[in-house]
Amino acid sequence: MSDERRHSPAAARNRQPILEVLQAVLPAHARVLEVASGSGEHAVHFAGAMPGWTWQPSDPSPQACRSIEAWRSHSGLANLLPPLALDVTAHCPAGPVDGVVAINLLHIAPWAVGEALLDGAERCLPAGGVLFLYGPFKREGWHTAQSNAAFDADLRQRDPRFGIRDLETVVEAAAARGLGLERTVEMPANNLSLVFRRA
Repeated sequence: MSDERRHSPAAARNRQPILEVLQAVLPAHARVLEVASGSGEHAVHFAGAMPGWTWQPSDPSPQACRSIEAWRSHSGLANLLPPLALDVTAHCPAGPVDGVVAINLLHIAPWAVGEALLDGAERCLPAGGVLFLYGPFKREGWHTAQSNAAFDADLRQRDPRFGIRDLETVVEAAAARGLGLERTVEMPANNLSLVFRRA
């Protein structure tokens, strides 16, 4: 039987720094929905580190869901749920949940996906619930590193609807949905963690 677990070098590098931010902003016992879970490596790492979290991975890609399920089966973690085939532009995320997490999503999707993610977070987060976003962002219209500018150009060449988002645009769109920016955390490789909390 073939092993369908996919491996992401980026996930291996950033999973621990991301976990440390999540541990600081989520309660020790929480139900968390991860949107666009990709390979599933983040989900396994977070659920393994925090047995009090019930982690719900999801992805619109069947291949990604197979990888997530393979990681879940291999890990044997009781608090890591089977992946949902979730397209946030078509379905309301399952709720209520204490946290919604999206890692490296906004820049590799049309902005309509980002808006749908914010709409879903508004619907499924209770007062005090956390929306966590991770990835590269522009600040006041400027890239924070030359490598990000090159990455942005490459993304837009692949699909003009893709690209690194302006931090201020994301914060404004979240605020319109009752999601206030609580903290911005500088992360490795010129990325940011954005923590929003539901009013």
